[in-house]
This record gives sequence, C-alpha cells and structure tokens, in this order.
Amino acid sequence: MLKRINWKVIFKGFAWLVCLAGVVVLMSFIEIKKHEVKCTNVKILIPGADNFIEREEIDAILKQSQGELIGRNLEQINIHQIEKTLKANPYIAFAKIYADMNGVINIEVKQRQPVLRILNAGGQDYYIDSDGLKMPMSPNFTANVLVATGNILEGFGGKVDTLFTPLASDLYKAALFIKKDTLWDAQIEQMYVNEKSDIELIPRVGNQRIILGNADSLETKMNNLLAFYKQAMPLVGWNAYKTINLKYINQIVCEKYDSLAVKKSVPVAVIDSTVVAKKEVDSLIKDAIQDEIKKATADVAATKKVTPKVSAPPVVKSGSTKEKPAEKTVAKANTTPAKTVAAKEKPKQVATTKEKTDTKKNK
Repeated sequence: MLKRINWKVIFKGFAWLVCLAGVVVLMSFIEIKKHEVKCTNVKILIPGADNFIEREEIDAILKQSQGELIGRNLEQINIHQIEKTLKANPYIAFAKIYADMNGVINIEVKQRQPVLRILNAGGQDYYIDSDGLKMPMSPNFTANVLVATGNILEGFGGKVDTLFTPLASDLYKAALFIKKDTLWDAQIEQMYVNEKSDIELIPRVGNQRIILGNADSLETKMNNLLAFYKQAMPLVGWNAYKTINLKYINQIVCEKYDSLAVKKSVPVAVIDSTVVAKKEVDSLIKDAIQDEIKKATADVAATKKVTPKVSAPPVVKSGSTKEKPAEKTVAKANTTPAKTVAAKEKPKQVATTKEKTDTKKNK
C-alpha cells in the first residue's frame, strides 16, 4: 500500500529553497554593487556626555590605518580592520561599523565610563571604569567621579588592564555602590586609604571621617550609617564626632572631638568667596540628605517593615572625673539615644546651683 504524499512538507521545503536562492542572488548583487559604489561620507556617532575621544581623533585613526576613505570603492575598505583598530583605543569600549548602498560608512563608538579616579602612592593618576578595568587619564576631558588617595599600591602600566590588589577591588566596589545611591553620591566626595589599609569616606557635610574598612557587607554598613544619621546627628550635631567607624557589623564606634580644644580655639573671621560658596553647597547637600532620610522613613512606615535600627552611640564613661581629650562612644543596636544624651548632658543644672549659692552669699 502506497503512502500518501505529504504535500505540506514538500511545499515548506520548496519555500526554503526559494528563500535560499533569493539570499544568494541578493548577496551576489551586493558584491557586484560594491565594485561600483564608492564611499561618499563617513558618519561618526559618539553618544554620551563624556568626551574622552573626539571625532577628529577617530578621523586621524581612520586615516592612519586605512588612508583616505572618501572616494574609494567600498570593496577596498576593510571594515573589520577599522573596527579592530578602534577597539584598541583605551577610551573606546565598543565600536560598530557598517556601510550602506549609498556609500556612507557609519561608525558608532561607545566610550568607557569611569566610576573612580585613583591617585596611588607612587604618584600615578588613572581611572577605573564601570567594568573594573583601568584606563588612562585623558587630555581632553576630566570625569566628575570619586577620587581615591592615600596608601594605594595598585600600579598602572598605561594600558587597559584588570585590577590586581584586593584593596583596589574594594575601592571599585565601594565607588560603584556610592554612585548608584543618590544619597551617598551627594554626601561622599572622596575616599582615602590610611596607614592601616582601611578605606575612609570623606563626606561633604560634616567634618568627621567615616572609617569603612573594606567592602565586605557594604550595604549593611551604609544602612547602619543612615540609621546613625537619622537618630544621632539631630541630637549631637553634624560636627560633634571626629571619626565614625563602620568596620564592625553590629555596632558603630565613634570618637568625639576634644571639647577643651574646641573652646580654646578662636575662630578667625575671614570673608572668602570660596568659603561662602562651600557653605551654600553644604547647606543644599544637607537639605538633600534630610529629604532622603524623610523619604526613607516614609517608605518604611508605608510598607510597615521595621528595619534593624542602629541608635545613637551611648557614652562609655571612664572611672575618673577628668575630661579626656578624645572620648570614644559605641553605638549598639536596640539602645535608646535620647536617654543617653539626657543622662550625660546636665551642665544647666550645675550652673543653676552655683547661681543660688552666690545669691545666698550676697544676702
């Protein structure tokens, strides 16, 4: 018994055969057209606000590798070689090149995006891009990114390269985290590596140094700092602490300024336009930080999710009654900052007692 012919399969096979033949004919037509079509124009597209590389530099690269393009036949232009040459540039992350039948060569270039600028211990100056690769400084453009200085031993050989030391990787991770968060991007302006190889964050608002340590548990550390900003800073002020140590996950260790030294220092009244401008910028940033804190508090209240709070640090009192030059305080979870401050600060009551004693003597 003969099987029935499956006309559907035969029709599909014939359709594929016709399409394949059409593609072959079209490709042959394009090849023939290439012999006749000449390059009429070169369009270069460089998206983005950064200008590490200019159109003139790309034109110079094209002329150096391929010579003059306009007026030549398209078949004589090696597009793959041009793409390879452009990708070798340290400021270019991606290059796409194609030609149309009108003789126009289109070049689309994507620049590298720096997230951190490094000034290492040897005096070298370079960037780390969003992919964690080192890239050189540009004579055309300076990116507005975080700057890391101090005891940094990561060197730079002048070419695009990966990071070798764990400290440089931690700096890169911290810079990425800060850049993605609007609050910390506005508050943190610099990173510094001290003699203990700990990363310190230098804020725009406040005179304290924030000791981060390394990039382990980075999100938890910065959440603890945000909780500290919410609870402690409104009570003691932005300039009360000399250092805020976030190295320990479950607590915040703070060091106060010497109150005696603060009393002895006499402020000098100097009218400086840069100082006035800095105060205005700091006030704007402080307002932005307070707005972010209010938004974060509103979001927590709306979702009814209670996050672990890190309260203001309680004062660690010593046995002597003399005031030490630098008091250290420790902030632990589930403590009450308001009671701590109320228990510590009682200078007004002492002053009132002295006044009563003087009054009795006069009488």
